[in-house]
Amino acid sequence: MATLQAASALFHSSSRHFNSNLRRINPTRRSSIKIQCVGWDPEGILGPPQGGHIARMEFKRRMDKDSAAREAFQREVKQEQERRRAKREARVAPDTIEGLVEYFLDTEAREIEIEIARLRPRLDKAFFDHIQREIAQIRFAVNKTQAMDDRLIELEAMQKVLLEGAEAYDKMQADMVSARESLTKILQSKDRKSTLLEMVEKNELNRSLLALLDENIASAVSSNQKDIAAFMEDVRSSVVKFWSKTLDPYFIQTASR
Repeated sequence: MATLQAASALFHSSSRHFNSNLRRINPTRRSSIKIQCVGWDPEGILGPPQGGHIARMEFKRRMDKDSAAREAFQREVKQEQERRRAKREARVAPDTIEGLVEYFLDTEAREIEIEIARLRPRLDKAFFDHIQREIAQIRFAVNKTQAMDDRLIELEAMQKVLLEGAEAYDKMQADMVSARESLTKILQSKDRKSTLLEMVEKNELNRSLLALLDENIASAVSSNQKDIAAFMEDVRSSVVKFWSKTLDPYFIQTASR
């Protein structure tokens, strides 16, 4: 099964962006947790999408030139990732559907997609039916309060996010199965060029395959299997080369390394 990092990349490429503002309302104490546009940035290091492209490009150039600043930034990113990972692992999802609804309402925006992937088996028909029943009860209530209206807004927003997220996660899993089959075909081929040309015609070269290759490369590097890593890098380069004719220039730059 793909690692969480590979899944992250796939999810970003396959999922729709979730544009919503959820507020977690406590009837006795009003507090809010904003869920803004959630792209697939599971650790939330980049923050919500925003402007300032020129400033970010300038920051990247400075990082490329200043090794000390780059190392300090990387340390800070790693520390933040560890902090968030520890916080995430400390949370325990309740056993009941009612508790799971509250669990997702209390989930921070940057953690939503990870929680969807982690708890996907529990996001079933019974779970969504429960949310829909509560939405209907509040919507058609005779005497509504402000707290009920607020609850309705957040339930409807959460329902949309979770439905889209579950659909995107399922597609990602299907893409990974296809990617493994494609990689097996390439590795077993006696004529890689002919195989890749055939796969291009059948539209079998995609981001999922690149993500799977990246996972294998990272695994080989971490295990100090230099020959395997070099071989997978060569395969990846071939995939990008043959696929590049079907891609837009921007993605060619991001796919090539």
